[in-house]
Amino acid sequence: MLKTTIHALKEWAVAIKALEQGETIMLLRKGGIHEQGGRFRVAHEEILLYPTYEHQQSFMLKAEYGKDVQPVTSGWHPETVAIGSWAEITDILPVSDESIVKALLPFHIWNEYFISDRLIWKARQPLYILLLRTYKLPKVQEIAYRREYSGCKSWIDLAETINLQPAEPALSDFAYSQLVTEIRGIVGDKLYAPSF
Repeated sequence: MLKTTIHALKEWAVAIKALEQGETIMLLRKGGIHEQGGRFRVAHEEILLYPTYEHQQSFMLKAEYGKDVQPVTSGWHPETVAIGSWAEITDILPVSDESIVKALLPFHIWNEYFISDRLIWKARQPLYILLLRTYKLPKVQEIAYRREYSGCKSWIDLAETINLQPAEPALSDFAYSQLVTEIRGIVGDKLYAPSF
């Protein structure tokens, strides 16, 4: 396991909060993460979770999560960014079958509109289910916002290194393993092997 890293995954702040609180272990992604030669690829197994606000849409979230979204104007960004957690991406599951994706509804924060929207966009590409073992840092690290962090990209490298230790897992080993088993049971044996 890495002790420090600069690699970060940008994700809606509301989703990161749910990961940190152990309310979900799942992110849903479609293309755009990092594609080399048209192939989906996750570049790093252990990543910092970088909260974003600009594109959060309450109407794409289950009601209990949508109420926490504060709209911001286009192009807005904070002067500092609070990094409170990191995660190990343990599973990457490509799914194209809408019935399977809908069966996963109890395991994440998004609603059916979000699922339909993501399946329709780039319809020939699967939706990727990322399962994350999230760890909370003992103290939130406030880093300065930099222009190179902006834009519609998922992966960024921070200008400063963040120490990953010590950190507390959001869920126990047993609870995490149980959720992974349930989710993989729904998806089936479509495990995608990343090349970290």
